Amino acid sequence: MHSLLSRYATPLVTGLFVVSLVSGIALFFHFQSGAFHSMHEWLSMVLILPFILHIWKNWRPFQNYFKRLPMALAIGVSIAASIPFAWPALTSTGPSTGNPAVAMAGVITGSPAAEVAPLFDQTEEAFLALLSEGGFPVSDARKTLREIAAESGKTDRDVVALLASMRK
Repeated sequence: MHSLLSRYATPLVTGLFVVSLVSGIALFFHFQSGAFHSMHEWLSMVLILPFILHIWKNWRPFQNYFKRLPMALAIGVSIAASIPFAWPALTSTGPSTGNPAVAMAGVITGSPAAEVAPLFDQTEEAFLALLSEGGFPVSDARKTLREIAAESGKTDRDVVALLASMRK
């Protein structure tokens, strides 16, 4: 087991760190976010195990870092740098500070089709026809888009994708 750790812990930490680094940079610059978001989240979670194995493998030398000022400073600066990013969400007393686009999609899919039609510069009848053509047959314009999607065997995300295609 120790031989396995010695052989793979550091290379895995290095490889997964590079993936996390590249995907993090891509996300920061909003480059192909759809391709990098899940990769970044999941492989960063996978990175935890090799990191723990790396620390375990190098435990004695690692302990020496804690005997010197640079480690305490690095940890202190890292924690201090993270606070401004977390503080607004942690102290918010209002609604969730999540992605506003996702929140708005929830508002729209939770609204009746008849009320959503004007948002797309459509009459109620034309909007219902577009929904039906897109695979969401509407039996009652007072039903929410979420209900219409569910009746069609689809999700909120599916109906939002159709709505997004209507604005082109």
